[in-house]
Amino acid sequence: MSTPTVRVLYIDDEENNLQAFRASFRRQYEIYTAISAAEGLLIMQNVDVHVVIADQKMPNTTGVEFFKSIVETHPDPIRILLTGYTDIEALADAINHGDIYRYITKPWNDLELHNSIKNAYDAYKAKIDLRNKMTELEKTNDELNRFIYSISHELRAPLVSVIGIINLVKMEDLYHSSGEYWSLIETCSNKLDYYIQKTLQYYKNTKDVPDHSEIEFEKLIGELIELHAYSDKDTKFNVNINQNVKFVGDAFRIEVILSNLISNAIKYQKSNEPNKTVNIEIDVTEHQASININDNGMGILKEHLEKIFTQFFKSKMHHGSGLGLFIVKEALNKINGTINVSSNIEDGTTFKITIPNAK
Repeated sequence: MSTPTVRVLYIDDEENNLQAFRASFRRQYEIYTAISAAEGLLIMQNVDVHVVIADQKMPNTTGVEFFKSIVETHPDPIRILLTGYTDIEALADAINHGDIYRYITKPWNDLELHNSIKNAYDAYKAKIDLRNKMTELEKTNDELNRFIYSISHELRAPLVSVIGIINLVKMEDLYHSSGEYWSLIETCSNKLDYYIQKTLQYYKNTKDVPDHSEIEFEKLIGELIELHAYSDKDTKFNVNINQNVKFVGDAFRIEVILSNLISNAIKYQKSNEPNKTVNIEIDVTEHQASININDNGMGILKEHLEKIFTQFFKSKMHHGSGLGLFIVKEALNKINGTINVSSNIEDGTTFKITIPNAK
């Protein structure tokens, strides 16, 4: 196996040092030298350099200043500083800003410098390998998400047809003609539709760029209650919305957040509770929307409160996909919102949300 070519650039304003460096390391590395920072930058613009070594004490531009100047334009090459005197302040500043990998005092020891270059090249390879793996992982993740979206979308078309047929059966008064079979089909269809919609929500939430639309919370909440209330007609809603100012935000994500929380507030009511209640309070200011959603449902165990926003987390008390609250948290992260939860099994659950006003 051939040894990889390691390209090293050495910048120093003393020609003798450049010649000594070439003589010492020309057999191990592909050497480039420059007598000034400007000349070194010109070389870097034309050569893919792996390791850059610069002398600290140079006229016009010091080694530390040069390294800082190339952090943005040439972030990959590993940087080594040579210094003939102890400038603790300059070294500390350079290290704190991540501008140098190592520093070596002059006159250098050939073995020490050789080992430093070798280690620096290993660090360079590790950095490039990590970036390539991240790119590959992002590509694979994107392909997987698109596949999941495509499959979910295709599954929903025939499923909607099945739900439509069930509605026709109800209209023709045949729903109870075959015992519980139509009811079982409807239950399974609705559950599958729920999982598919959560999957589609997850995909859209990860991909869509936040938009800015004007939001009227009274209208939005009314539509969401109407959408979800069919699943439990006994649940009573108390809504108090104070919005006297214009609110601008990501309409899709805000709808996803509120839809999931309202759906959960209905879904996890106690079956034996005579007064099923969901309270929704929203206060909108120039800076943010503060939203409280409270229910008197079965509540969440204290040991589960820190886990409920984890992907696919499901407790024995709650059924569902394990995606709803994870999607809520991810959507809030996308729009710089926050969420807090308090709950107990006696009194129910309260979610407190803040969403910045992008107006």
